[in-house]
Order: sequence, then C-alpha cells, then structure tokens
Amino acid sequence: MHALLVFVTAVVAGGINSIAAGGSLLTFPTLIWLGVPSINANATNIVAIWPGSLGSAWVYRRELRDTDPRVYMLIVPSVIGAGVGALLLYRTPRHVFDGLVPVLIAFATVLFMLQERIRRRLDGVAGAALRRHWLAWAMGLQLLVGVYGGYYGAAIGIPMLAALSITHADIHQINGLKNVLASCINAVATVFFIVAGLVVWSDAVTMAAGTLVGGVAGAVVARRIGRDVVRRVVVVIGFAMAVSLLFRL
Repeated sequence: MHALLVFVTAVVAGGINSIAAGGSLLTFPTLIWLGVPSINANATNIVAIWPGSLGSAWVYRRELRDTDPRVYMLIVPSVIGAGVGALLLYRTPRHVFDGLVPVLIAFATVLFMLQERIRRRLDGVAGAALRRHWLAWAMGLQLLVGVYGGYYGAAIGIPMLAALSITHADIHQINGLKNVLASCINAVATVFFIVAGLVVWSDAVTMAAGTLVGGVAGAVVARRIGRDVVRRVVVVIGFAMAVSLLFRL
C-alpha cells in the first residue's frame, strides 16, 4: 500500500509538473505523511522528480527546435544555484527544516496561485526595455530559482514560466524550456543528495517511475486541455497539505 500510494501520487504529480508545475506539493507531503523524515523526504522527492522533468522536456523537443540559442545560457546559473541550495539543505538541522516545511509549502502554493499575475506584472511593467535586457536579469533570477530548487524544489517552474513568457509566446515552447532548466537543477541536486546519502531509494525509484509516466503523458495531454482546473486543484491541495503538516511535524 505504501509503494502504491507513492506511485499513484507521483504519476499525478508528473502530469501536473508537465502542464502547470507544482507536482511536488503532492509528492513531498505524501512522503512525510508516510513517515519519511522531512530532509530525506525532500531529497528523495527532488531525486525522484528529475526523470519526469527530463521526459517532459523530451516530449517538447519539437517546440524547442526554434528556440533562441541564448536561452540555454540559463543552464549555467541553474547549475550553480542548485549546488548552493543542495548544500544549504544538507547543513540545515532537521528540527529547523521541520519548522520550515509548512512555510515552504504555503509559499510555493501562493507562488503557484499567483503565477499568471506574476507573468502579467513582469510583462506589463517592464515592456520593451525589459525585453532588451531580458537575458541579463533572467540569469540573476535563474540563479535564485536554482538555489530554491536545490533546497526545496516545489513550484520552481513558476518563476521560470513567468520570465520565459516575456520573450516567448508559445506556451508549449515555454513549458519545454522550463522542463529543460528544471532537469538541470534537479540533476545537480540529485548527484549531491546521492553522495550525501539522503535518499530513501525504495521510494525514490517508485516515484521516479511514476513521475516519468505522468510527465510524458501530461505533456501529451497538455496540448489538448486547459490548465485552469489543474491550477485550482493544486492550490487547494497545497494549502491543505501546509495546514495538515503544521500538526504532523
């Protein structure tokens, strides 16, 4: 039952990540509720969602062919930030991280909920000037996203979607780029957490298979359905998980 619950949750999360981001708001709290220590649950979750991001990026390979090559420079701050974030998590005492968990989940949920407003704000306020200097400030933003992703990981796609939407109009191309960058962040954190011995492998393997299935299937389905219903469900679940973990940890 433990393995089945982990797998099913991971499939759903993989689909959500490919469509709207935020799948970790399901998988990470699920591991904690199943008794995995918070830091190990976070490390296991980040390791497990990496194949799903990679699979989704592969599905969007057609849309990525016409991408401005300069955007791939964002891989550099992604990798650096992820290493810093993973190191910070490793050095965080468990009792401190336990207290941060509900806050991190609530923060990620609010970020997810405000996704479209953030995108419109960045697009509307900055205008043409922002587009001219897009790569410079996007590198700085991506460094912060990398640190956050290496430390916690939930909803890292949201600021990336907002930034990429300023210079890219095709939502599927934006999703593909987001998944490429997320794959880089998760890859660095994965290597660090494996070396540090923080991964619960039985859950990681089960979740990885689930997120891969859900990521590929979700990317295919994303071309045919809207995202509004998915957003509402994730927001409700995110806040419910944050409140429940206040009493669980």
